Amino acid sequence: MTNDRIRHANGRQNATVAEQQTIHVGGEWRSAVSGATRDILDPVDATTLAVVAEGGAEDADAAVAAARAAFDGGQGAWPRTPVAERAALLRRVAALLQRDREKIGLLESRDAGKTLEEGRVDVDCVTDAFRYFADLVVGEGGGRVVDAGSPDVHSVVVHEPVGVCALITPWNYPLLQASWKVAPALAAGNTFVLKPSEITPLTTVVLIELLTEAGLPPGVANLVTGPGDPVGARLAEHADVDLVSFTGGLVSGTKVMRAAADTVKKVALELGGKNPNVVFADACATDEGFDTAVDQALNAAFIHSGQVCSAGSRLIVEEPVRERFVAELARRAERIRIGRGTDDGIECGPLVSAQQLARTEEYVASALAEGAVLRAGGERPDGPGYFYRPTVLDHCHRAMRVVREEVFGPVLTVETFRTEDEAVALANDTEYGLAGGVWTADPGRARRVAGRLRHGTVWINDFHPYLPQAEWGGFGKSGIGRELGPSGLAEYRETKHVYQNLAPRPVRWFAG
Repeated sequence: MTNDRIRHANGRQNATVAEQQTIHVGGEWRSAVSGATRDILDPVDATTLAVVAEGGAEDADAAVAAARAAFDGGQGAWPRTPVAERAALLRRVAALLQRDREKIGLLESRDAGKTLEEGRVDVDCVTDAFRYFADLVVGEGGGRVVDAGSPDVHSVVVHEPVGVCALITPWNYPLLQASWKVAPALAAGNTFVLKPSEITPLTTVVLIELLTEAGLPPGVANLVTGPGDPVGARLAEHADVDLVSFTGGLVSGTKVMRAAADTVKKVALELGGKNPNVVFADACATDEGFDTAVDQALNAAFIHSGQVCSAGSRLIVEEPVRERFVAELARRAERIRIGRGTDDGIECGPLVSAQQLARTEEYVASALAEGAVLRAGGERPDGPGYFYRPTVLDHCHRAMRVVREEVFGPVLTVETFRTEDEAVALANDTEYGLAGGVWTADPGRARRVAGRLRHGTVWINDFHPYLPQAEWGGFGKSGIGRELGPSGLAEYRETKHVYQNLAPRPVRWFAG
């Protein structure tokens, strides 16, 4: 793995020109056209990790032009590369990710503030995604034959790459979210321009380096580091971009949709959620069941300091076990060890930025003003960095902002229900619909509730796992389209019907 562009993350004090060349266009690394740079900050202590190029609209235009040329080229262009060769490249990337697992996991931990173990798990999940899409495209047939009702007609439905893709990714899972887009885009035969979050771009730079090392032709993968405005906005509106895939917040996602509308390009959006975790009393009937449900509620809410689109930030617990459950949950939340994610024993890292810390504090303050009861956390610890203690807010209700809106911080709200219908109504009472969990010892109830929840993923007696072969995405304002699974590949394709008349002859519709 090339380290010139990220070596400052390991302690070097002076940024070099190479570190500023984080824009990748047509197979070459370059600085921003404007010469602008951005300091990437360590969320643990706000010191500089690295210096990257701060791209703009001109850089985005150059990257799109390179991707367009690589897609529209002759017989040897990437879309016309045999499927087996495309799949082999994806598998080489997977092998390189595992080769550099420790280095990449460490960099993801430092850049995004998560624990080192979370960084390692991310690399493994990314590896699985590249392998899955390689296997998926190789295992497909040559199209779907359609019976036209005549032996003189050959009719087939085929799938082709959509073209130039703009891939815009968030700051919380930089490598993972990029790979969920890059792997299917390449598998389908597309070229792309990738724009990572300007806050956490470092492992995305490494991913482009690995794609190059694996043998991807110049111009197929392009990278522009820089802010959403102007880089992301320019990509979304660009006439030579055929698809824009965006993962991020609702406000930014709606801006992407508006920008893409004039060119009527394909749009895929994953916009987060406000995810319920419903706990029925029967799940807590035994000591083991109670302990498991509490443990999983902590994991649902506080993994990566709650900076997860599918975080179980709304605990909806049945009245008979509410007080015992919340008391134990709060006790354990107070004991969560926070600090630098690379240190031994640390369970929760900082928030990603000063802005995200301030946002979290504001939500907690508004909840307390609206009548919530603080059971744990609710404050910054002493010392530097963007840390916030895992927070449990009891006696919450649907009118509170903290219950309705996505906080993206370590904040768990508690609501109570008495009947199954009430539990479902509360869980579905959100403009989002990304994910949700149901805890019960009753298999019939589990199936009933899961079937009634309007969320793209429903976990029964679990929370957070996903599979690369299963679609990921949401209902309502959680977005449009799906990532992962066969549908995740289909997002990057156009469908074409090819009808061949094997015995053409005059129709004689017009007498002539």
